[in-house]
Amino acid sequence: MLARGSIKGGSAEGSSTKRSGKPSDQHQEGSREQRCGDRMSGSHTQAFSLALIDAAFDKDEGVRQEIAQALRVLGARHPQLVLTACHDYLSKHSKLVQVHRVIVLHSMEAIAKDSLDRLEQPLARKLISLASDEMTRSKDVQAEWQAAASQLLVALGCRFINEVMEDVLQKFQPGVLPHLYIVHTLGNLSTANVYGMVPFLTAILGTMLPMLAMAKQDSMKSVFTIALAHFSESILEYLANLDKAPDPTVRKDAFSAEIFSSYDILFNGWLQHKDPKLRSSVVEAVGQMSHLMPHDKLEEQLPRLIPGILNLYRKHSDHLHITQSLCHVLDAAVEMGSRVLETQIDNLLNTLHPQICATLDYNNHTAVKNHNEVLRCFTVLACAYTDRLVAFLLQKLEVHNEKVRIGTLTLLKHLVNSTATQLDSKRLLLLTGMKLTIQDNNNYKVRRMLAQVISTMAHHDYLELEGGEAMVEFIIKQCALPCHPENPKPRTYDPEEVTEEGLRDMCDNILNLLTTTVKRMQEVLWPFLLEFVMPVQYLNALAPVCRSLAYLGTKRQQAGSTEALLDYAGRDLPTPHALLTRLLVLSSFPYRGRGRGVPALRLLQAVSALIHPQLGRVWDDELPPLIQHLEEHSEETLAQRQWEDKLLLLLSRSLETVTACDEGWSCQLSEEMSRHLHHYNSFPQEKGFLYKCAGVALRQIPNSDVVRRQLMELLQSVRHSEILEREGVAVCVGFCATTHLDDTLSKLQDFGKSDILKKSPSLFHILKDKSDVELEKAKSTVILCYGYLTLHAPEDQILARVEKDVVKHVLAHFNTKVLGIKVETKDMTIKLSLMKTLTLIARAIHASSSRRNIPYTFSQKGELLHYMQDVIRAEPADALRTPIRQHAITTCTHLLKLAPPLGEVDTFELIKTCMNSVFGLPAPAVDRSKDENGINLREREVLYEDTLAALQELLKQILYQDLSPDQLDNVYKHVEGWIMSPRECERERAVLTTSSLLAFYLDKLQVRTVVSFHSLGSLLGRLVPRCMDPAGTVRRSALHGLHSLLSIQQRHAGFALDHRDEAVERLRTLPDTLDQPDSKQQFHSCSQIGQVIAQCIPQTQLQPLLLLLFEGLADPHPSCSSAASVVINTLVRIRGSSLGDQVPVLLSVLHLRLESIVAEPVKSSVLQTVSLLAAQNLPAVISCLLLHPLPYDRAVGEMWGSLAMEGTVCRQALEVLTERLDRQQPYEERRESLLRSATVQLATVQPLAMTCAVGALLSRPESGEAVSLLQPLLFSSLLLRVGSSIGVRLPKDPTGQGPVRITTTLDVCSCSVEALRGMVVRSGNEDILRIMADEDGWGLMKKQDTHHQGVTLLARATAQHGATHLHSVVERLEPALTAPYPGQRVTVAAFFAELLNHRVTCDLLLTDGLVSALLRCLVDTSRLVRMLSIRGLGNVATGAAGKVHKYSTRLLSAMMAGMDEKDDVDDSVTLESMSGLSKLLAQLRGNNVEPILINIALRIRPFFEKDEDRVRSAAFTVFGNLSRFGDGESKADFLEQVHSSMVSLLLHLNDTSHQVVKSCKFALRLIGPLMGSANVSAMFQKHLLEEAHLHYGEFINDLAKHIINDFPEKINFYIMGNVSFFKSTRAEIRGNAAMFTGFLLGNLSQAELQSVSLEHVCGAIIMLLRDAVPAVRIKAAEALSLLHEL
Repeated sequence: MLARGSIKGGSAEGSSTKRSGKPSDQHQEGSREQRCGDRMSGSHTQAFSLALIDAAFDKDEGVRQEIAQALRVLGARHPQLVLTACHDYLSKHSKLVQVHRVIVLHSMEAIAKDSLDRLEQPLARKLISLASDEMTRSKDVQAEWQAAASQLLVALGCRFINEVMEDVLQKFQPGVLPHLYIVHTLGNLSTANVYGMVPFLTAILGTMLPMLAMAKQDSMKSVFTIALAHFSESILEYLANLDKAPDPTVRKDAFSAEIFSSYDILFNGWLQHKDPKLRSSVVEAVGQMSHLMPHDKLEEQLPRLIPGILNLYRKHSDHLHITQSLCHVLDAAVEMGSRVLETQIDNLLNTLHPQICATLDYNNHTAVKNHNEVLRCFTVLACAYTDRLVAFLLQKLEVHNEKVRIGTLTLLKHLVNSTATQLDSKRLLLLTGMKLTIQDNNNYKVRRMLAQVISTMAHHDYLELEGGEAMVEFIIKQCALPCHPENPKPRTYDPEEVTEEGLRDMCDNILNLLTTTVKRMQEVLWPFLLEFVMPVQYLNALAPVCRSLAYLGTKRQQAGSTEALLDYAGRDLPTPHALLTRLLVLSSFPYRGRGRGVPALRLLQAVSALIHPQLGRVWDDELPPLIQHLEEHSEETLAQRQWEDKLLLLLSRSLETVTACDEGWSCQLSEEMSRHLHHYNSFPQEKGFLYKCAGVALRQIPNSDVVRRQLMELLQSVRHSEILEREGVAVCVGFCATTHLDDTLSKLQDFGKSDILKKSPSLFHILKDKSDVELEKAKSTVILCYGYLTLHAPEDQILARVEKDVVKHVLAHFNTKVLGIKVETKDMTIKLSLMKTLTLIARAIHASSSRRNIPYTFSQKGELLHYMQDVIRAEPADALRTPIRQHAITTCTHLLKLAPPLGEVDTFELIKTCMNSVFGLPAPAVDRSKDENGINLREREVLYEDTLAALQELLKQILYQDLSPDQLDNVYKHVEGWIMSPRECERERAVLTTSSLLAFYLDKLQVRTVVSFHSLGSLLGRLVPRCMDPAGTVRRSALHGLHSLLSIQQRHAGFALDHRDEAVERLRTLPDTLDQPDSKQQFHSCSQIGQVIAQCIPQTQLQPLLLLLFEGLADPHPSCSSAASVVINTLVRIRGSSLGDQVPVLLSVLHLRLESIVAEPVKSSVLQTVSLLAAQNLPAVISCLLLHPLPYDRAVGEMWGSLAMEGTVCRQALEVLTERLDRQQPYEERRESLLRSATVQLATVQPLAMTCAVGALLSRPESGEAVSLLQPLLFSSLLLRVGSSIGVRLPKDPTGQGPVRITTTLDVCSCSVEALRGMVVRSGNEDILRIMADEDGWGLMKKQDTHHQGVTLLARATAQHGATHLHSVVERLEPALTAPYPGQRVTVAAFFAELLNHRVTCDLLLTDGLVSALLRCLVDTSRLVRMLSIRGLGNVATGAAGKVHKYSTRLLSAMMAGMDEKDDVDDSVTLESMSGLSKLLAQLRGNNVEPILINIALRIRPFFEKDEDRVRSAAFTVFGNLSRFGDGESKADFLEQVHSSMVSLLLHLNDTSHQVVKSCKFALRLIGPLMGSANVSAMFQKHLLEEAHLHYGEFINDLAKHIINDFPEKINFYIMGNVSFFKSTRAEIRGNAAMFTGFLLGNLSQAELQSVSLEHVCGAIIMLLRDAVPAVRIKAAEALSLLHEL
């Protein structure tokens, strides 16, 4: 809201007199003056009020609101006058439109509320009478009108209660049915003024009672009912605050009889009515009235009242009012100790309970409130009828219905929280009922509610009682719900859906909260929770259970508990050995079961004393690092095998500690582990780990009998079809063999002879059945056991027995004989087990031989290698379905390490077999094959990676046996063909393998004699193109291979092992650059590769290298051919001899090659050749290239660009081209046609071709150096070329002018602009480019109508950021101002005009020449040139302010003449003139301007009200600049001009144009100091900052005060000036003028107002209330609100 002005005299009205008193003697004189002022202003206020009242019914809502606000503001200052005016207006206009009357009544209500304390009683009586009359005038109900009048009465009744009641009660006579809104008003008054109305209520109720029977209409009954509810509410409030009441003796009994009588009519009569609204109001009233009824009557009515209310639930959809009423009745009945209420309990419970059970819509706020009210009803009942309520709830819990159970549990949770004292004796009973409920198979929704109730009970100490453990068990069962992250159940559309995950997480949190926050629960949970650690059905709950147990155990330790053993009496607690076994197995896969590993380990640490007293110290050291390790990793990053090793090491150290003092403990643990194995049949991974734990335990047992017995039990317990169990038991056997080799071998042999590994011989059994499959799996287990036995057995015992006792039995189990015939097994499991076992055996033999330095000849090596190759060949060549290939290759690798060595032929065949089997496989994503179990893509990728790694290890082992160039060459011959494969996957495997082999060769190489590395060239030639292969892995591997090759060459050349060549080491930094998408960076990297190779390669290897690189140019991958071309170029430049110089032929061939080449690096190589040719034959190359058709095709453009590669060549080429360009005619003028006399401008061909050539040349970044040397020449030539290209067309017959052909797609001007732009780009001036790009300067230059704008922008950027060569540029451009080409004159004029706007012209001594040149242009035939000249002359004030006085006369004359320009249809010359004049005025001296100051001011003022925003803005700016000269001899005359213009300036401060507002601010800040008012000037300087937001209304209000004080003689002048703007064509100006006038008049004193023609001014403002624009009407209403002092 805008400021309303200060209040002159009479500001203390109402404060010097009381309601019934008179003014004191000492204030008689002041009050007399005030009344005099009121009489003077009263007529105006009345007029304003009447005008506003009359206009209040505006069609625009905003106007209506503002008028209402204006009336309210006037009423706040003059409530008597305004309310009187409203009263009189409504009284006189009895036929006023109803909506209009409503608006006025609402305004009167607002005024009455704001100034209630200042209203005089006579007026209040008149208003009460008016409102009463308005309210009751129509017998029919007209809600909006009558409600407005009623609200006015209520507002007045807050102070004048007696007067209102006097009037209202006259229309509330006994025996006569009153007007509906009379009763409505009485009801609202009772709540608005409680203390004033309650004394009347006895009489009112007495009068109202007979009327109730007379009411026949529903509306009348409803209003009586609502009024009775309000009466009851106000009475209750009065009685509740008797200490504040005026009559504290009032008692409830005073109203009881009337209230009961009213109740009787309402309940017995009206409650049965058909109208639902009436029934709702009746039941709401009955609830309030129940508190005031006599106790005996209420007791008597309860048997009818409660059923009557309850019956309404069936008739109404909205239950809130019914429930609220019922709650009041129940509260009243319980409060008085009713006995009858007990008879209604069943009915109440059976009615209310279904509402609790109904589905609740939480988006329905009414339904939520009703739900809470129903709960409140139960709380009230629970206070008096606990037994009945509990019995009812327990009965409902037995109902097998989801909603009933959820509702009952919701209610039970609420009662446990809200009525803890009343339910204290029922806790056991409630627990019993809950125990029965949780045993049912409830759905998830019921379970969630049960869990919430149990949590609530726990916080109220329920679970300490008998049955509490059952509640805890229920929570844990929910924590154990299964996890299905891979296959989540589909979500339903039920918003109340409860998922397994949600229920499980909630119960996890409940268990955690019970453990950590409810202290008394600790005794319940410990050790009870230990019962849930062992049973399999609670596996998924073990994470939260272990977490709680760990917390409780730690708390007990901290409390100093010395408990060493658990009390097993009556509890199913785990033994120490079982607990240790269980927790170890849980920890083996620590992130399963929602991260059970850390809680399990923490529990181990917490219960160490319970497991064994000796373990505490060990586990305190060992467990924290393990826990930290898990916390630092995730399921994806944890190395599972290493983690299992850590746990096994923990177990081993624990057993060592315990066995030292208790040998039998390890035996008991081993037996316990054996007993636990069957518990993990559904968890093969955990079972496999348990086997390993059992092996660690057996290793620690000294008793051989126990070991043999346990070992046989373990072997017999294995489910051989499970691979993880086979692996686990095999490791177990290996661990056992560490200390019991003989016993272990014996038991393995016994197991191998057992029935499980036998079958009857029969030909029919050649075809396998199910039992045969199990037999093969069992054999696989035994074979694998022999492998791990060999690996872990003592070296000094196993080596001598390996072939006799191990390999013999392994092969016996692998080979099957049927009727004496050896049958080859086809089972994959047994094959894999054989390979794994042979690998383990080979590892053990090799390790033992290496450590003992005694070679061991493995006689069966060759046979086994041949068998492995047969296995590999049998695998499908087009698919990788199983790991057989990988394991076979790995087995070969380990067998190769054993003696005797393999022959050359066998080695060749082995490499060929393995490589073909692996390299030829399809890519994993392409290989869609599936085995019987199916594997996904990621598993297939891992299988491929592992198989390739196995092959590489095999090749490394072969290479390692003979580290020589010949052996490397032998292996490479197998790979070479695959490197050039068109299939990416094959290239990737080949290059990866080559790189890996070379790195291995380098790492192991130790040269003792210098030998020739004869395969270097061929290897480099194949790898170099692959450095730019499309596959990133191939690129990086090839580069690593290059580094290894060159390093190997240096080793063979005799360099030391620690020698590091800087050139070769640079290759290590290149992989990252090769992966970047930037092609330039990639080419640079290839060049570096070529340089490194050129420095390192021997001369003998250069020819083979180049031959292979030439082949690389035809590589199907462009990037690879590019790499080859770049390296070729580098090698030829550094190491090559000389090339031919046949320029024309070479250019012709190169042009053809460039047209067909696609790869950019190859193009670059060819173009570099062109650059080398041009360095020797520049004129010939230029002449040849200029003969190509225009526009140049891509290849020719690239050839032109290649001349920029060498700086000298580029500079010479540009000089030749610009020299020819300046000499030749840019275009020719010809008649458009024979029938038309108009001429057209046609471009000449050679300049056009040269322009295109320059553009192509400058398109290369390398031309930057030449541009820096030739910048003035290039800039001026190209800028003039642009100017002479505007509007120029292509020649019609270009073939007549020479051999050059031109297509019609070429644009002459665009060619010139692009060439100029290219020059700027190559100059490296980013600032100029940024400015031109940001404002589309290049695009502006291409268009004829905006060309000068683009040139101006270029000149500005050049002056600011490129002034180095500006002097030379100006000298070259100035002659063009007299050129015969108009386009060049416009270009130069625009360029010079903008240069004068910058200081640099003065610094470079260019000002005089530029000014003289532009003054000559004032008479140019082109209006555009004249306009640009005026602009430039005005810019002198900015760029050369010190020289303005020198040209003052001519400059001012030019500006004044420009404002008189006749041929100025778009005001452009006028705008430039005023803009220039503003600039000049800021720099000129007083003696130059003062003689014509007033003349300029008068010439400017007509432009203030122009329609064009820019003209207004410029005019205000000029006027502000004139203020510099207003303090001289013409000060008085200029000050008159200021006052004459002030109104316009102030009104335009709120102009729609932001630019105009800024100009007005600027002008006012400058003229402020001249006005002779420090206050006005200070306001201008403080508030009229350029970009600051101006609160216009507040500013004008404050300014008006200062104008009144400092310029009293100008007040009428300003007011009438504003009035003159009331007829402005601009709506915002009319509105601003109205506001300004209002602020001026509103701040005038009564004496000052005498000099103003108020009738005329106020009448004009009132007329604006009828303006066509709503915004103006709003401002007019606001202005009238300011005139409250008139």
